[in-house]
Amino acid sequence: MSILESLTLPAPLKEIALKVLAGNRISPEEAVELYESNNLSALGLLAGSVKRRHSRDYVYFNKNFHIEPTNICINHCKFCSYRRNPGQKGAWECSIEEMVEMVERNLLKGATEVHIVGGVHPDRDVRFYADLLRAVREKAPGAHIKAFTAVEIDQMCKMGNLTVEEGLRMLKEAGLESMPGGGAEIFDETLRAEICPDKTDSAGWLQIHATAHRMGIPTNATMLYGLKENYHHRVDHLSRLRHLQDQTGGFNAFIPLKFRKANNLYSSRKETTVVEDLKNYAVARIFLDNIPHLKAYWPMIGKQVAQLSLFFGVDDLDGTIDDSTRIYSMAGAEEQNPSASTAELVEMIRTAGFRPAERDTLYNILATF
Repeated sequence: MSILESLTLPAPLKEIALKVLAGNRISPEEAVELYESNNLSALGLLAGSVKRRHSRDYVYFNKNFHIEPTNICINHCKFCSYRRNPGQKGAWECSIEEMVEMVERNLLKGATEVHIVGGVHPDRDVRFYADLLRAVREKAPGAHIKAFTAVEIDQMCKMGNLTVEEGLRMLKEAGLESMPGGGAEIFDETLRAEICPDKTDSAGWLQIHATAHRMGIPTNATMLYGLKENYHHRVDHLSRLRHLQDQTGGFNAFIPLKFRKANNLYSSRKETTVVEDLKNYAVARIFLDNIPHLKAYWPMIGKQVAQLSLFFGVDDLDGTIDDSTRIYSMAGAEEQNPSASTAELVEMIRTAGFRPAERDTLYNILATF
């Protein structure tokens, strides 16, 4: 029995399903229809068919750790639970020496990726971060350095009186190999002006990633969901990403980021349900036909939901993390001390019926289990 034969669908959804199963692109309007559907099993089956075209039965993870240089930040995002002012209780700003010590500790545990992201510090420009990259590269010549959101790069280049291209060239020469996808939040300009009014705007975020792609720096992409957006806002966001990927091919993975309400200005709002989380993964996998990987960031949604997401198009569980990030734990995420062993990730993947694959940052397979 084919996937389509196993589903009882109304005519409009059946037409969309036929397009998806034939490997054809769906329209933004059809993506909204999928979001509005309550047929979660159908969405999972369709997303799974797209996932298999990209990565067969593999689900990926890597051995990584995070460095968060500072949570002191010039921006005032209303959903942020992480930001602090200089001198405020709970603020930190690590020196380059302290961050190199973090690298040294984690290399002993077999990490292959250094992930560097944090607040937008008011006094550290692109030259400081180039020095940091050089120090990390010297200590860990074999590790991949994935560092700095577009928002961080925008500000550090302005402070250094350099264009984004000039700043990225300096960072690349210092050791930058790829970029994470944070800071995208939601691209709708009206919503963005409300929830993160002083952050790099949507066009700026997209242009910085386009510049990185043109320079041979692959990146990821994210979307903050579950705050104040509707389905049309989500599809608009996904459409802009899909359009840029058509032009550059530079996105490796898309990561939906669930709004968490603890310790921020939106703490009275309800968070999305697990059903809504899974629906969001499925529609993203179906719509973003040109971005090869869909990641469930388990420190944000918890390991159980991350495992469930594998049935809704997800093919990447991020990495071992080793309790090295505080961004989501400070916002009330499920995993307050995020750390996972290789054995634990392998078991999560295998018991869901998929084939575990340890990868490097660029999705080259290092080992299968």
